[in-house]
Amino acid sequence: MKFLLTLSRWIDALNEGVGRVVLWLVVPMVAVGAYNAIGRSLDKSLGTRLASNTYFELQWYLFSLIFLLMVGYVLKHNGHIRVDVVYARLGERGRAWVDMLGSILFLVPFSLMLFYVSLAPVSFSVQIREMSPDAGGLPRWPLKLAMLPAFILLALQGFSEFVKNLAYLRGYLPRPPYEPEGEVA
Repeated sequence: MKFLLTLSRWIDALNEGVGRVVLWLVVPMVAVGAYNAIGRSLDKSLGTRLASNTYFELQWYLFSLIFLLMVGYVLKHNGHIRVDVVYARLGERGRAWVDMLGSILFLVPFSLMLFYVSLAPVSFSVQIREMSPDAGGLPRWPLKLAMLPAFILLALQGFSEFVKNLAYLRGYLPRPPYEPEGEVA
């Protein structure tokens, strides 16, 4: 169990580091979004050509990267949405069982399946250096390539959550591995 908890801490540190770096993509995404909004407004009123597909796609790409690469970080911080009425009524041990089994039976296999299913389309996109079909569009292959580490980060964090819940249920951790609910970043 000690080895698994060490591995879990390493996975947590990896997703924490990736999350803290990727979080900074919010700043350029907001800046590009503001530029797009101002550019569109000026284009209409002054007849300028400030807005372009390049900036629209850049904003979309930044958002996609944030969404993809932050998924492990959000899971680590328990920042995902729960709508399960039964789960909310369970005690700490019941929640740990649900989280442990959900992680190992559903989350990890699903993440690995998505990784496997994505390999061929991502490989093809990289091989042909796929570009956006829109005028002034950006390359699509780097964005598609980001799906692979995203699924691996999610699978790893799912495994880490499994280990932490197992350790709690076996008495190796004093409390369930939940972060306080609230803001993630």
